Amino acid sequence: MNLFEAYQQRVVAGLLDEDPAQLAALELLEALRVRPRESGNRFGRLKGILRKPGQSSGNGLYLWGGVGRGKSMLMDLFHEHLPVDARMRVHFLEFMQSVHADLHEIRKSEVADAILPAADRIAGGTSFLCLDEMQIDDIADAMIVGRLFKRLFERNVLVVTTSNRPPEELYKFGLNRHLFVPFIELMRDRMTVHEIGGREDYRQGRLAGRKTYFVPTDEMARSEIDDIWNEITECRTTRLALSVQGREVVLPAFANGAARADFAELCERPFGPADYLAIARTVRVMVIENVPLMSRSNQNEARRFIMLIDALYESGVMLVMSAAAPPEQLHSGGGGAFEFERTSSRLVEMQASDRGMVVP
Repeated sequence: MNLFEAYQQRVVAGLLDEDPAQLAALELLEALRVRPRESGNRFGRLKGILRKPGQSSGNGLYLWGGVGRGKSMLMDLFHEHLPVDARMRVHFLEFMQSVHADLHEIRKSEVADAILPAADRIAGGTSFLCLDEMQIDDIADAMIVGRLFKRLFERNVLVVTTSNRPPEELYKFGLNRHLFVPFIELMRDRMTVHEIGGREDYRQGRLAGRKTYFVPTDEMARSEIDDIWNEITECRTTRLALSVQGREVVLPAFANGAARADFAELCERPFGPADYLAIARTVRVMVIENVPLMSRSNQNEARRFIMLIDALYESGVMLVMSAAAPPEQLHSGGGGAFEFERTSSRLVEMQASDRGMVVP
C-alpha cells in the first residue's frame, strides 16, 4: 500500500479531511519511501527525485508549516509504511537527549572527537531517521547538530524532519548563532525544504461539540478522555523525558505532539517556570487528569498549577482536563485564591471553540 492509498483510507473512514497541501507533501514523502525499494542498492539514487529550483534532495525532507497542519501525522504515515526495518521515529528533543548521552559515554573512552562515533552508532542501525518537531533553543544542541547531521548524510541516512518554522528561523536569536548558520546551509543543500501551506489548522473540527473539561474525576471522565487520547495518538504512545537546567521532566505518555499526565506528576514535584515552559514548547495538546480542589492546604501545588496553565495558555497549547470541580470552583479559598482567579478565567477560555480545543 502506498502513502496515497493509506491517506485515502483515513479520509474514507472519516479520520481526515482531504487537504491539497497535505497531498503535495505526501507526494514528496512517497518519492522518498519507494525509491530505495526500486533501486539495486540500500538507498538508491535519490538525486533529483525531490529536486526543486535551488534545492537538493539527496538526504531527505524538511517539512515545515504552522501548528496543526498535519506534519506529524504525515511523517507517522511515512514511517509506518517504510519498506525497511532499520528506521527510527522520535521527537527531536528526545533524539538530542539521546545524542548527548551517547557523547558522554563515548568521551569516557578518551576519544578525541565523540560526534563522529555517535553519528556512526545511529547510522549503523538506521536507514531512515524521522524527527518530529525540530526546534533548537539550547546552545549545546546548536553547536553539535551541524557536524552530527553532516556525518549522518555521509553515511547515507535519509532524514525526514518536521518543524513549525523554516530552517532560517531555527536558533534565531541564539548565542553565537553564526556558528550555527552552516547547519542551515547544510540542510538547504542536502534536503528538500517544503512548506505545508494553507490557513486551516488541521486540528480544527476534530473535537467540535465534544467536552474537553470533565467533572468529576471519575471512571466516566477517564473513559471519555481515553477516547480523545486514542484518537489523537492512534493508540501509540511513548515516554518523553525533557532535560531542563540539569533536571529531568518526564511526560509519561507522549505521541503526535500530545502529552498526558496526572496532576500529581506535574504539580506535586518541585517544578518551576522553566520546566513548564519546556513542556509548553514541546507539546501541542496537553491532557491533565485528576486535578483536585485547591486551598491553603495544598497551596504549593496550586502555585505550580497556576504556572503550568500560564505556560500552556501563552504557548497556545490545547488542553483536555479532568478536575474535581468547574474552573470557578476549583479553588476553595484561603491562600492563593486571588491569584487563582486568572487561572480559572483561562481554563474557561481554553474550552472555547475559538481557542481550538481540538485534536491533531
